[in-house]
Amino acid sequence: MRFNRFDLNLLVVLDALLTERNITRAGEKVFLSQSATSGALARLREYFDDQLLVQVGRKMILTPLGESLIVPVRELLMKVQITLDARPDIDISTTERRLSMVMSDYPVTVLMPEVWRRAAEIAPGITFETMSPSNSPQDELEQGNIDFLLLPSEFLLPEHPSIKLFDEDFVVMCWDQNPDIGDSISREQYLQMGHVMVQFGTKRRPSVDAWMTARGGIERRAEVIVNTFTAVPQCLVGTRRIATIHRRLAETWAQYLPLKILEAPLEIPPFSWGLQWHQIQDLDPVNRWMRELMLDVSRELDQARKQSL
Repeated sequence: MRFNRFDLNLLVVLDALLTERNITRAGEKVFLSQSATSGALARLREYFDDQLLVQVGRKMILTPLGESLIVPVRELLMKVQITLDARPDIDISTTERRLSMVMSDYPVTVLMPEVWRRAAEIAPGITFETMSPSNSPQDELEQGNIDFLLLPSEFLLPEHPSIKLFDEDFVVMCWDQNPDIGDSISREQYLQMGHVMVQFGTKRRPSVDAWMTARGGIERRAEVIVNTFTAVPQCLVGTRRIATIHRRLAETWAQYLPLKILEAPLEIPPFSWGLQWHQIQDLDPVNRWMRELMLDVSRELDQARKQSL
């Protein structure tokens, strides 16, 4: 089908080429052979009167026009998908859909199990996929590769809608037989002792606790660096190490491992966790149902937790 002389079938190929910047990978993404993808690129170059992708050494890079097309082409395809999925009289109990979400294992542990349990009762046809934060998880949302970001609010994008789910603060956790620590920990001990810390992605992005402490000019001595929050408590048992960890996660793991929770001996500002989605999906009924469910569960879990303290 053509629109103003443009073959609309080429839009999907163009999006793949702009994203992958590789003819073979782009073809695999849209289920085309390498020769068919090369032919599509030739037609795109002819239409735009621009190379779009050029070979530089072993890599292909985008021309300025190619770079400028990334966002509008992806948003156009997202609008098409939203239009095709639009059902004003949608019945969430019979809807079939996969929702993809980028989040760390922290909300997967303290929030999502209850969300998924309720979702299975209300909408059994909706399935979920979670992905760990990459070097730039915000790009995944911008490019339409995911439905939701669940991150500390400071890391969300101002140009897309979001809601606050809950507030969180940090505590210090250690093995309950740690010979160096009693019922409290001093600032001097905190700075001198070895820490278990978390970093994400191939660029080793620091977790939010490292970001918060660094803002206060605090440098910790890292003895172990792991890539998940849930690995931290297990790295403390039987050692003299300590960790700065989310309070909810610490309370969860203290039920199962010989660990104790201490108040931090220095001021680490609390922060909020937020849920974000692409502005194009703001009126999507499934997206709206999911964020309302997550907000309801967050409020109820927070209220239950406060009552138990």
